[in-house]
Amino acid sequence: MSRSPGRHRARSRHRLGTAATTRSVPWPSEPPGPFLIVCTAIVLTATTAYASAIAPPPAPSQAVPAAALSPSKPAAPQAPRPVREAATPAPSPAKPAKPRQTATKRAGQSPPTAVVRPAPAPSAPKPTAAPAQPPSQPAPPAAPADATLGEQLNAIIAVNSGYRLGVALVDMSDGVVRQYGVREKFVAASTGKILAAAAYYHLAETGVLSLAAPTGGQTAAFQIRQMIQQSNNTSWALILGTIGHQGIEDYAASLGIPYDRTFNTLSPAETARILMLLYTGRLLSPAHTAELLSYMQNTNYESLIPAAVPPDVTVFHKYGLLNGNLHDASILVQGQRAYAFVVYSLGASVAEIPVQTIIIRQLAQAVVDQVF
Repeated sequence: MSRSPGRHRARSRHRLGTAATTRSVPWPSEPPGPFLIVCTAIVLTATTAYASAIAPPPAPSQAVPAAALSPSKPAAPQAPRPVREAATPAPSPAKPAKPRQTATKRAGQSPPTAVVRPAPAPSAPKPTAAPAQPPSQPAPPAAPADATLGEQLNAIIAVNSGYRLGVALVDMSDGVVRQYGVREKFVAASTGKILAAAAYYHLAETGVLSLAAPTGGQTAAFQIRQMIQQSNNTSWALILGTIGHQGIEDYAASLGIPYDRTFNTLSPAETARILMLLYTGRLLSPAHTAELLSYMQNTNYESLIPAAVPPDVTVFHKYGLLNGNLHDASILVQGQRAYAFVVYSLGASVAEIPVQTIIIRQLAQAVVDQVF
């Protein structure tokens, strides 16, 4: 390849040392015009081919600004851009982007694998412990709010017809005994202890007996308290032994109640009458009335009527539990209003006591909701 005239002249000056001794070398004649054009075209073609071979392909999604093509200002070299999918606005940090439903697969790039995590299944509700209740005896439905009290009580009794249920309610203001369900006598169980306590107090007030008399290593007054508040059967036997079989039956007869001490039977209405006479002061003196009522509070078994009564209602009661008999005889007081409320129930065995407990509470709740 021929050397350019400029390089040949510079190299000659360097060898001669100074400009004063430099000899003038004649320039070769310029090549003709067509030859120069052909050479220039060959050089440009080769340069363009080489640049095309080594330059990375432009990203299809990136438009080249027009200013970069201006010959007056060469464009700054740019780093190759990675091939990406169609441009998507970057998600806000506070709001994560939803996963794409579909993806376009490009050459040379595998789409990211989406891990689909199933939503956690809702936890099953924890089972609620149900009262021990036979399947054939569902809890009675709530009576309509506009129903009368009698309709509510009768509805509860009817839906539990598998049990023998008797209810008596007395409004202390009129003394009328209202009865629902069974009206016949039940085995009174420990509710009969109220009659025994009233009989002993009466005999003490008439001077026949004394509350201070030694009885079973304690006084008679102590045994009455144990008999009522703790439902102590030994104390009951001691009090009955002092009164005598005939003495207790005579006292009941004086109240208009036929009572057979051998079988200890009373109806719900008869027990409600005893409570009404006690609370209104027609049974005992005020001091003995207050004392006996105080024993009927905070007893050793508060799971029946007291459990269904709100705190603003005062409850005096005596429960009874014997074999399949479950009873509760109570006096409910709120302000100037007072009621004698008695529930007697009989199931097939003691295994049904939990169901009878629920029924008694439901009956008590219906009464409290209506009368107070």
